Amino acid sequence: MHSALYVSKTGLSAQDKQLTTIANNLANAATVGFKRDRAVFEDLLYQIQRQPGAQSTQETQLPSGLQLGVGTRVAGTTKQFTEGSLQITEQPLDLAIDGRGFLPILQPDGTNAYTRNGQLHLNAEGQMVNADGLLLQPAITVPNNATSVTIGTDGTVSAMVPGSITPQNLGNIQVVDFVNPAGLQSLGGNLYVQTGSSGDPVTGTPGENGLGRIQQGSLENSNVNIVEEMVNMITSQRAYEMNSKVIKTADEMLQNITQNL
Repeated sequence: MHSALYVSKTGLSAQDKQLTTIANNLANAATVGFKRDRAVFEDLLYQIQRQPGAQSTQETQLPSGLQLGVGTRVAGTTKQFTEGSLQITEQPLDLAIDGRGFLPILQPDGTNAYTRNGQLHLNAEGQMVNADGLLLQPAITVPNNATSVTIGTDGTVSAMVPGSITPQNLGNIQVVDFVNPAGLQSLGGNLYVQTGSSGDPVTGTPGENGLGRIQQGSLENSNVNIVEEMVNMITSQRAYEMNSKVIKTADEMLQNITQNL
C-alpha cells in the first residue's frame, strides 16, 4: 500500500481538529471573558532508511541520510489568555478584570472554579452569584434594602442603605492567578479548574503584586479576532484540499499499476 495514503490521512485528521478549534472560537466570539484556543501541531515519527552521519565508506559519512516522515497530529490545544477589550455596561454587578487573574467561584462539590466572566447577579439571599447561580468566593451578601452598590478597583464592596450617611462595607472581592494559566482545564460555562500543569492558585488583592484591577460596570469581551480566525479557516481548508489531492494522486498511481502490470 502506498505510504502517502497514510501520511495524507493524518493530515486530514489534523486539519479536521484544527477546523473544530476554529469553529469553537468563532462560535464564542460574543461570549464574555472567552479565551480563544490554538491547535498545536507536531510531526510524527520518521522512518530512518539511511542514518544521517553513518559511514558511507571508511573515510566518508552520509551528509543527510534518508528520513521519511509518516505524517502529523494535533499534540494539544492551548488557551490564549490575552486580554479582550472592555465593554462599558454601567451595570453595578458587571465586573471586568483589567489585567491578570480570575474570579473564584464555588462549585456544588465544594471546590473552587475560576472565571474571567464578571457578569454577576444576586440570588434570593442577596449573595453574588454567576449566571448559573454559583457563589462568588468569598461570599458577599448585599442587603435587600441597599440603594446602590459600589465596587472599588481593589475589590472593596460597599453599599448605601437607607438611614445611613456612610457606605456599609460588605467585603472584598479577591482575584486568583496561576503561574501557567494555559494549563487550566476548561469546564465550559466560562469556568476553569486547577490542574497539575497550571500550578497552585495564588490569591491576592486586585491591583497588587501584578494582579489586575476590578473595573465595575464593565465586561471583558472575547479575545477572538474574527478576521484572524477566518484566515486560519481558509488556510486549514486549503491544507485539507491538498491532503485530499495527495490521496487522489496516490490512488491513481495504484490504479495505473494494477491496470498495466
